[in-house]
Amino acid sequence: MKKFIIDLFKLEKKPVKGLMAFEWVVMAYLVLTLIVTFIMYTSMDNPQAMIFGRLRIIAITAAMWLVYRIAPCRLTRFARVGTQMALLAWWYPDTFEINRHLPNLDHVFATWEQDLFGCQPALLFSKALPGPVFSELFDMGYAAYYPMIAATAVYYFGWYYKEFNRAAFIILASFFIYYVIFIFVPVAGPTFYYKAVGLHNITAGIFPNIHDYFNHHQECLPSPGYTDGIFYHLVEDAKAAGERPTAAFPSSHVGVSTICMLLLWHDRNYKLLAVLAPFYILLCCATVYIQAHYAIDAIAGFVTACILFAILMRASHKMVTK
Repeated sequence: MKKFIIDLFKLEKKPVKGLMAFEWVVMAYLVLTLIVTFIMYTSMDNPQAMIFGRLRIIAITAAMWLVYRIAPCRLTRFARVGTQMALLAWWYPDTFEINRHLPNLDHVFATWEQDLFGCQPALLFSKALPGPVFSELFDMGYAAYYPMIAATAVYYFGWYYKEFNRAAFIILASFFIYYVIFIFVPVAGPTFYYKAVGLHNITAGIFPNIHDYFNHHQECLPSPGYTDGIFYHLVEDAKAAGERPTAAFPSSHVGVSTICMLLLWHDRNYKLLAVLAPFYILLCCATVYIQAHYAIDAIAGFVTACILFAILMRASHKMVTK
């Protein structure tokens, strides 16, 4: 522990002069969405806020770079990563501000779901397992999403530091790739779509096109299951704080958590992998159980995660030098 604390503050001999690879990913996404904002400027409710928000992120990134340049050590490097990960909470609802101006595609995905499974798994899953034990377990898994990401990042920082920048790059790059998809594939998910068209239509296999409905409405169904549970309320509070009718396809919850598991598998940390595996399985099931995603969203999340992991691992060889 003493050595670890000393290493935290030990100045690096060859500090990185410019932005790190994960920060370049953030800047690339920032520029892309800024261009889209200017293109859609007249149709947006408050494009100025989106522009100024991006300027604040540039200022925050510059400030963290300066702190690192003044004291280039492991602690300030970790602060740069932690800051960008914390800002993901700001970027997520931002996708809604763009994609709600595009034609909603939930009716297409609900139809595909019906054709593939002969039913709506998001509607029936919670009815098949309504008890408090299953409800709380799935809600616990869903709530474990960000702790799983944090555990992976902290592990690499504390026990596999030479690969820390690479892991940070892969995690953050995967997030922003999913965000790009969310912008251009506007799917709100069952909890919003079922509420918008009515459960009577869903049970009858009728999936109306709601066009720009979510441009003016953000109501969703309450999560199914045991409503007095601790984890149920955690999930509901999180939904109330920042959920938007966006980011359903593919499921980034499944995608990013899968990438975290693959990172641990890549490092052969089977102990931590075994500890997180039950939470991972519960999380993947929970995305459909709480009606946040269609089953095809969860499947696509897993498939895209495997593809992204392979691509980003290869890309990181060239992009992450330190």
